[in-house]
Amino acid sequence: MKSAKDFGKVMTAQKAISSYVHDGDCIAFGGFVTNRRAYGLVYELIRQGQKDLVIEGGSAGGDIDMLIGTHQTGIMINSYIANSGYTAVCRRFREAVEKGTLLMEDYSLDVMTIAYHGAALGLPYVPVKNMLGSDLADKWGISEEERKKHPKIPNEKFIVQDNPFKPGDKVCCVPTPKIDVALIHAQMASPDGTVRIVGAPFQDVDIAMAAKHTIVSCEELVSNEEIRKHPELNTLSGLCIDAVVHMPQGAHPSQCFGYYDYDPKFYTEYDKASHTQEDFDQFMKKYVFDVKDHDEYLDLIGASHLNSLRITPGDGYRVGLKRH
Repeated sequence: MKSAKDFGKVMTAQKAISSYVHDGDCIAFGGFVTNRRAYGLVYELIRQGQKDLVIEGGSAGGDIDMLIGTHQTGIMINSYIANSGYTAVCRRFREAVEKGTLLMEDYSLDVMTIAYHGAALGLPYVPVKNMLGSDLADKWGISEEERKKHPKIPNEKFIVQDNPFKPGDKVCCVPTPKIDVALIHAQMASPDGTVRIVGAPFQDVDIAMAAKHTIVSCEELVSNEEIRKHPELNTLSGLCIDAVVHMPQGAHPSQCFGYYDYDPKFYTEYDKASHTQEDFDQFMKKYVFDVKDHDEYLDLIGASHLNSLRITPGDGYRVGLKRH
């Protein structure tokens, strides 16, 4: 009989989300738009209904659009949000910004990536030049007055000042985010929290290191001994991981390199449903609220359809997949 220590940080999605995500938290997400997004964890977050979340979007996708549509966030720090190839600008996000129900600050993607790295290093801000000379350095999405009402975001978008080593040379000092929880999906993890991401890691390493708590869902749960056989392939140490959730297909409908491609049928359906709040609500009822967990969600999607998304052996994607 296995003892509790054999399972280490392994827990259900329900327990992981309820243990580490609370109302008002600042949440950051791994992956990139339609690639290796932690949809399974986000679905559980939506079911539990934590509210007033501050979202670190970065290269955001439909998972964050769903959190906007379910009214669980009113503040988003972002560079862009899309389901590329299906929705150029996510629709619940767009409507919320146009109606003024979502406070949104806009940085360039490269600056957000640098800021995440600075946060991982424990720096209070990072000096950059990337936004200087553009509207991003002239316009604030969230005013200084409004910012002072929200303790989870800095009082200023940035400060432009002289480079202390070269007077007259301007730099843009961007505050680093104070992340409470990072949600990441990976290809492999072990009970002690060692994580292996195959392919592009995106911002995942930095947000995991920066966050107070990190929850990782994974395609494969392997033993501590097995994952240590090739330490050079591992991405994150268990030192910065609080919970491991075994969740095969946990990135669906996004792709997971080496395992499955993204789901054109699902993205097309979501694109149509997210046009209006009413249709969005029905979509979420079908795929999130009327299923109790990830297993029921996979049953709803269907084994044959999921199998049709599996990568073609020898390739990182599904050859012949009808993408539109």
